Amino acid sequence: MKLKQLARPALVLIGCSLALSAWALGDKPLKVIVPAPAGGTTDIAARVVGQQISVDIGRPVIVENRPGASGSIGLHAMLQAAPDGDTILVGPNNLLVESPQVMKVPYDPLKDVVSIARVAKTSYALVTGASYPAKDFQGLLAQLKTRKGKSSFANYGNGTTSHYSGLIFSDQADLGMQNVGYPGSPPALQDVIGGQVDIMFDGMATSLPLIKGGKLRLYAVSGKSRSRYFPEVPTMTELGYPEIQFQGQIRFYGSSKLPPDVLAKLQAIIKKAADAPAVQQKLFDVGLEPDVSVDTPAMLAEDKSLFQRNAAIVKKFNIQLN
Repeated sequence: MKLKQLARPALVLIGCSLALSAWALGDKPLKVIVPAPAGGTTDIAARVVGQQISVDIGRPVIVENRPGASGSIGLHAMLQAAPDGDTILVGPNNLLVESPQVMKVPYDPLKDVVSIARVAKTSYALVTGASYPAKDFQGLLAQLKTRKGKSSFANYGNGTTSHYSGLIFSDQADLGMQNVGYPGSPPALQDVIGGQVDIMFDGMATSLPLIKGGKLRLYAVSGKSRSRYFPEVPTMTELGYPEIQFQGQIRFYGSSKLPPDVLAKLQAIIKKAADAPAVQQKLFDVGLEPDVSVDTPAMLAEDKSLFQRNAAIVKKFNIQLN
């Protein structure tokens, strides 16, 4: 899939402190590209952390939304900017380890991009509509087995964790489920709620308000550990499906050409902002579990491992974009 022409960006000034201190990298606004529409989870995270950064460094922070092509348009735009630290990006780690598996991108995700800092993580939720007859995971499994070959799972985009999880679950439980792809979580969840599809593995951030609102029923999570929101709910690993262990991350990214001193300064200001209690509470409120790290080598090592794992999944199930 080729990148579409870069869309006209939507610029939003999210804050400017009158503090006398100036950031050593300059006095221009810090531009934070979000490769997703305004109002989504990534966009909210960028604005919450960005607002605190602006307060801390006395410099405007501007969010520029560049959605499209599974995030590749925004990431490409960031890489085309001068690698001086004035233009960075906030996005999920699937930009590096999932999307490039199923589409052609004009960059090497593991060489051209550097993870500056991680600010939050999120697990994935196995859900059905609230009216679904099964009350727990074992009941769900039994229900799906009675409809072998006739049941279905929704995913919010082919080649994503949502897609991987459904395929692995169907395969390992011998359910013969049909895959139904959607352009994002909202339309997929509406059909799950309405009963047009049986189940979905969705990001906790988008499912959380619907679970709390009684529109979705939660059976399991696919993170490395139980969710802080629902500690009584088991993981897929606990239920006997260790291969369904996926965890999303929200990170700040930059060009791998960033000078070391600039990278270090960015890491320091992002960590300070993301560690602020008010910021962490705001992230938690929208379904993101605060988890701050500036260990760039560790994040790169993790990405290389996830890239290889996902490549094997894509090959096994012959996953392709529509």
